[in-house]
Amino acid sequence: MNFSTRFSRIFRGDPWIWAIVIILSLIGILAVYSATVTLAFSKHGGNTEFYFLRHTGFLLIGLFFLYLCHLVNYLYFSRLSQLFIWISIGLLVITLFVGSEINNATRVLPIPGLGITFQTSDMAKLFLIMYIARYLSKNQEEINSFKVFRNILLVILLVVALIAPENLSTSLVVFTTCCMLLFIGRINLKYLGLLAGAGAVLIGLMVIILLNINTENMSNTRIPTWKKRIETFFQKDGGEGSYQQLQSKIAVATGGVFGKGPGNSTQRAYLPHPYSDFIYAIIIEEYGWFGGALVACLFLLLIYRCMKIVVDSPKAFGALLALGLCFSMSFQAFVNMGVAVGILPVTGLTIPLVSMGGTSIVFNSIAFGVILSVSRTIQENKIKEQQIVPA
Repeated sequence: MNFSTRFSRIFRGDPWIWAIVIILSLIGILAVYSATVTLAFSKHGGNTEFYFLRHTGFLLIGLFFLYLCHLVNYLYFSRLSQLFIWISIGLLVITLFVGSEINNATRVLPIPGLGITFQTSDMAKLFLIMYIARYLSKNQEEINSFKVFRNILLVILLVVALIAPENLSTSLVVFTTCCMLLFIGRINLKYLGLLAGAGAVLIGLMVIILLNINTENMSNTRIPTWKKRIETFFQKDGGEGSYQQLQSKIAVATGGVFGKGPGNSTQRAYLPHPYSDFIYAIIIEEYGWFGGALVACLFLLLIYRCMKIVVDSPKAFGALLALGLCFSMSFQAFVNMGVAVGILPVTGLTIPLVSMGGTSIVFNSIAFGVILSVSRTIQENKIKEQQIVPA
């Protein structure tokens, strides 16, 4: 038995997606180890291995869950989504009132006794996509009715509204992903057009209001942060966001084609959150445009392989599930890249499996595991069909 046969028996599903997971994980370990040097000196007395081991530990936990999920028949996730979408909504409500603050936003719940925090939006995002995929696949016979559109839209808006106050960028990614799923799921284009128009008007009004509102007495909310980021992007007024993107552009510009080499970043000392929000800038600085293009191409390849899953999937649920999870992670990654190179305003979104994190790594790993579960089931069904000998 050769190596490829052994690998395919242990690690089932699309081998290209397995390769994407492995390469992204390795890139993340190298980038986080370099990007956290300054943080290690300020928080842990120069112990540069602390964040390296922490990040690697979360990756191993995530890969463990990924492996377990890829062995489960993806149809079970349809049933789980019915329960966990409401658990996620409950946790989002609790987070708004008793959550802990990270980067001036109440985004996480502390886990008693473990000394770690839990970012509830990551869980909600995962199970919302599962729930939408289930609902759309179960209602294909009356998919053009307003009732179907209304029922699923109410759940989407509820989750997005609970995430938005403290994590606006994530809520926009979630909403965009859900709209894409509604389109793929064949919701009436008339309803989607009205939704898109209402969304555009709402965003436009929000930008206008933020640019003209007085935020002096709103220091305990996220509104001043949103205002500053919009002003920075449109007016280049030299604020905090401008400083962040200036340092990011310096990292990108000095990286060249092949970069300065692993561990040789200088901008990690100046960039806020170089290990998460601006990790793509560190990757380009150390590995050049070659490294940056590699990360981008991996997510493009992920989209391509998931499109193959959509074509091959015999059930609508599997197709919608794989594509929804893939688009959510890829869109988030490309927004992070856009921020790093200065074509998008500062958001705070990370690159799945690459940026440092705990909850995000685990739930993104689960998302990859679910995608591989769909792929594995499709492969096994094809093998069974080939083994059937016609009478």
